[in-house]
Amino acid sequence: MASSMSLKLACVLVLCMVVGAPLAQGAVTCGQVTTSLAPCIGYLTGNGAGDVPPGCCGGIKSLNSAAQTTPDRQAACKCIKSAAAGISGINYGIASGLP
Repeated sequence: MASSMSLKLACVLVLCMVVGAPLAQGAVTCGQVTTSLAPCIGYLTGNGAGDVPPGCCGGIKSLNSAAQTTPDRQAACKCIKSAAAGISGINYGIASGLP
């Protein structure tokens, strides 16, 4: 009987992992947003001269790939707004020009 109980418990655990995996993988965190966009800060607080730094482009692409669903994009947007409020000197005209 103990092996039957262990087998049932194992099946329940596997089922929980399969059902919960898409939820865990789909969430975009503010930490992920901040890390992805950190290379852009110098460019956005400067005069916008020159090309967008490669790290900034890579971060934007990474964030865009991570935020595929509408809730993820909304969460990322809230994180960006929150982070931007804490950084003085952002040139929003330059920011709006980022792809």
